Amino acid sequence: FMPYFAYILISESNGRRYFGSCENLEERLKIHNAGKVKSSKAYRPYRILYFETFDTRVEAFARERFFKTVEGYKYLKEKHII
Repeated sequence: FMPYFAYILISESNGRRYFGSCENLEERLKIHNAGKVKSSKAYRPYRILYFETFDTRVEAFARERFFKTVEGYKYLKEKHII
């Protein structure tokens, strides 16, 4: 069983956040920091700010999308995650 993740990365250079979902979180962080993700390339390096674990890719992607909404932003602020 491989879990899926919804995650938030934070740029160590300027504090910009990146929201995503994946199957292998450590590998995904390496890909971001290697500059292989177009939308995050300019803001490297990143570290993991927060993540949640799910049983399915669909659940992880839904949570990623939630984080990007106004309601998701409020939730993350309330929990002092961002």
